[in-house]
Amino acid sequence: MNEDRKNFVVFAVIAALILFGWPLIQSKFFPSNPPATKIVDGKQVPVANSTANPTATTPSAIRDRRVVLAETPRVAIDTPRLKGSINLKGARIDDLVLLDYKETVAKDSPPIRLLSPAGAEGAYFAGFGWRTDGLNPPAADTVWTASAPVLRPGQPVTLTAANATGQRFQITLSVDKDYMFTVQQTVANGGNAPVPVAAYGYVNRGISADPDSWTIHVGPMSVNDGTAHYGPNWKDLDKAPTRFTTTGGWLGFTDKYWLATLIPDQSKAFDGQFRAGAGQTYQADYTLQPQTLAPGRQVTQTTRFFAGAKEVALLDRYTDKEGATKLDYALDWGYLRVLEKPIFYYLDWLFRLVGNFGVAIILLTVTIRALMFPIAQRQFASMAAMRAVQPKMKALQERYKDDKVRMQQEVMALYKQEKVNPLAGCLPTLIQIPIFYALYKVLMLTIEMRHQPFVAWIKDLSAPDPLTPVNLFGLLPFTPPHFIAIGVVPILLGISMYFQFKMNPQPMDDAQKQVFAILPWVLMFVMAPFAVGLQVYWITTNCISILQQRLLYARHPGLKQPAVK
Repeated sequence: MNEDRKNFVVFAVIAALILFGWPLIQSKFFPSNPPATKIVDGKQVPVANSTANPTATTPSAIRDRRVVLAETPRVAIDTPRLKGSINLKGARIDDLVLLDYKETVAKDSPPIRLLSPAGAEGAYFAGFGWRTDGLNPPAADTVWTASAPVLRPGQPVTLTAANATGQRFQITLSVDKDYMFTVQQTVANGGNAPVPVAAYGYVNRGISADPDSWTIHVGPMSVNDGTAHYGPNWKDLDKAPTRFTTTGGWLGFTDKYWLATLIPDQSKAFDGQFRAGAGQTYQADYTLQPQTLAPGRQVTQTTRFFAGAKEVALLDRYTDKEGATKLDYALDWGYLRVLEKPIFYYLDWLFRLVGNFGVAIILLTVTIRALMFPIAQRQFASMAAMRAVQPKMKALQERYKDDKVRMQQEVMALYKQEKVNPLAGCLPTLIQIPIFYALYKVLMLTIEMRHQPFVAWIKDLSAPDPLTPVNLFGLLPFTPPHFIAIGVVPILLGISMYFQFKMNPQPMDDAQKQVFAILPWVLMFVMAPFAVGLQVYWITTNCISILQQRLLYARHPGLKQPAVK
């Protein structure tokens, strides 16, 4: 009995550590809560720091975005998926909203704003120009002349400017029906001497409102030397810039769901860097290798600029068919990429088939459990065999309790004689771990799951359950602390785990029985902050497991017999 009490005390300590320490671990490594927002001009917008182009004067104060946009001449951007404008002062793309995505699940929610001008809330913009080494390009405050008032797919716009030494500069902008801009930077040398021409581009922003975690990278990112680099982090840039030279690749900033990145000519070498600016602003920029331009000649250097949502199929298309090197790695799949992408594409196919992501998750779970059913059968057969040899194993443990080495030898000989593998029962659980983690990454990483409803109050499967009985489902006028605001779905998860554990063979050790009695409710608290879609998967898994266990118990009735003490 003293040993039982000791085991129970050890478990109680571990359970307390899990229960109280898990929120800290979860917030660092597995963030699940939506980003913080605030109300600006009557609209709910993400909290973000202001930014400014390091080559321009830093704004002394943040002003209303509409006022800032009205201060400079602009070319409108009008595509099926984008709205915004190009600032003719400085040739910046600094005004862009994503029409297909809203900030919240509310019907009147405004669309996601990705880019915003310097001096406004959440400034985030891109610009293009030329180095001044031996060349006199347009300055940062130059007002360019536009060839058309609106940029549309199939209708490019050319910005022009000239200097006093005979060079003429053009930036021709085009955009596709999704999120990719093509920028052609042309210099025509009408002077009397050759000039060096080196085009550059930059993206400037503040710190993202999305948390950067071990599982999902947010912040500076690049592909160089054929490898995706999920870093540096914001704090790294506060200490020193990061520089590299590569042929092929890209650099920019990634949020959880959004991406703004520069993709220079993939056949030419470029110098890239990330650096910090004033007021917690950060910049990603590249410079192409300089070319000498003779009098009477012109040269065009081309780059692309992606600004939009990280849709899986779209990034794959730009990578596979349009030559953007590893742009699909903007999604931080991690080491289980080979498992996560097939799960995503199958889940996405199920969604398109049934029209509901919650139902698609249930069908995915059924598929996985059906594939694993033969393994589950072997697991139960192994458990039945283990139960049958328990009396013999206990006898050996009692006989050789003073000789641990001999006891282990005799137990292994017994396993071999009875053809029992004690690890066989763990195989389905071990297989489930990478599948469960892969589904977690799919639900948390891919924008296709964002704001997808299921049933009733569940409006977003990628967010935690918002409904809790602690305040009588919102009837009481208070918001319970996050720690005890356990939603309905996590409670159902705990109940399903309780009944599943009840179906399992009861352990002989009393302390183990107490462990399994409390474990479902500990896991209920642990899982509460995770996405509802993940909880739906686990509940479905538990329910299927209960049905499988009833079937397999019928085939192996010996497992229902109490263990021999």
